[in-house]
Amino acid sequence: MVLNNESLKNRAEWEAKGYRLPEYDREAMIARTKENPTWLHFGAGNIFKALHGMAAQRLLNEGVLDKGIIAVERMDRGGEKYDDLAVVVTLKSNGSVEKNILGALAETCYLYGGEERLKEIFRNPSLQLATFTITEKGYSLAGDDVKADLALSPAEAKSYMGKVAALLLERYKAGAYPIAMVSTDNCSHNGDKLKAAMLAFATAWGDEGFTAYLEDSGKVSFPWTMIDKITPSPDLSVGAMLEADGLEGFAPVRNARGTVKAPYVNAEESEYLVLEDAFPNGRPPLEKAGFYFTARETVDKVERMKVCTCLNPLHTALAVYGCLLGFEKISAEMQDEDLLKLVERIGYKEGLPVVTDPGIIQPQDFIDTVVKVRIPNPFMPDTPQRIATDTSQKLPIRFGETIKAYLASDTLDVQDLKLIPLVHAGWLRYLMAIDDQGKPFEPSPDPLLAEAQAYVKDVKLGETPDCSKLEGLLRNKTIFGVDLVEAGLGDKVCAYFTELTAGPGAVRSTLHKYVNAD
Repeated sequence: MVLNNESLKNRAEWEAKGYRLPEYDREAMIARTKENPTWLHFGAGNIFKALHGMAAQRLLNEGVLDKGIIAVERMDRGGEKYDDLAVVVTLKSNGSVEKNILGALAETCYLYGGEERLKEIFRNPSLQLATFTITEKGYSLAGDDVKADLALSPAEAKSYMGKVAALLLERYKAGAYPIAMVSTDNCSHNGDKLKAAMLAFATAWGDEGFTAYLEDSGKVSFPWTMIDKITPSPDLSVGAMLEADGLEGFAPVRNARGTVKAPYVNAEESEYLVLEDAFPNGRPPLEKAGFYFTARETVDKVERMKVCTCLNPLHTALAVYGCLLGFEKISAEMQDEDLLKLVERIGYKEGLPVVTDPGIIQPQDFIDTVVKVRIPNPFMPDTPQRIATDTSQKLPIRFGETIKAYLASDTLDVQDLKLIPLVHAGWLRYLMAIDDQGKPFEPSPDPLLAEAQAYVKDVKLGETPDCSKLEGLLRNKTIFGVDLVEAGLGDKVCAYFTELTAGPGAVRSTLHKYVNAD
């Protein structure tokens, strides 16, 4: 079995192996989409295929949509394209597996090397929205390539954001047609980040009309969104399962950048995509696929609920202690009584009191699903090492916002926070790159790793650390979101850190002690 259009003509063979195939005329869908595209997506990676792509597929199957999505990759690397098809494997918590052939992608274009086709699409009045999953780093204006781009003309743009801005300029020149530019990346106020990048280029290019076009929300909108679906890197066992079905060439491949590539995606069943309903050229009825369309304020509340309390902080806590305790799967950590108590107390006891109910998703229901279904799912191959990536960038939002809420509250006392500071202390212990058995491990990539590790380089297991040497780190608001010393938590973090470094086994004993304390 080969993943291509010709092979799919033998539906019976695929369906006999448990695959759900597209139920629409894909050839006709592709023709309609190419002629009058409505939806373009930048960054067609795992979460896009599992969430956006499958949502479009469901609506195509139901006849609600008659056009699909045009995907934009960085460049054509000469790899097998599988006729723009992909396999999406849903790993359910009850152990069942759902295998879908994703056919909703009508075309793949390339930002580098395919500019003319993209210009043609952006000049088409029919285009309603361009969505993005390019990671938070993709919107940064700090890189040397972006700085160099700002001094060049639109035609010379080389950076990702510069090229996107140049495409919007094409749309402006073609008739100032309306469009929604929709970041669905997992970062706060993501629409503002995309808008800031576009305006930076418009300003640099000195085109006042283009700038006014971008500033007019009736022409170009940059909605806020909140996305949530766990899509780990393609897992070897999933690839082996597909190859056992008879699919050829489905072993994952790790490229030079460390990214795992495979023609399949494995993901959890739960998913959320909440979008500010600001689409000046109309939009597909994606609410029929389970997406939420609401006001900007509500998106913000849902995003804070997820990122600051009900999911992301729990993941980071498990990542830090999972690496120290030698775990290789997040789900396995949830079978550990101490780690389960850690996330329950951080989420329910310390975090939930500061959550503002967004109305469309109940916080208690959301965190219940996270703790009881999503994170413990034994069939999700997610690892603490993956989630520990860029921890210094995550701590200020995932824990700093809760600390700020306690400091600002008339009814909450920041000294009641016991386990959030234990995570901070755990991260300091993690920076030593020695696990609880006293063995070295490789910390996950983090832009501030070397800077932070400098504060603990002289700490040895079994020796009492000099906590005065940690003060500069604990006062770093960029890392923690607050000055922990000023917030009254510095001494607590240092005391925990002292216990965590008492010797081999101290991480386990300290964790057990405090998750069971009253």
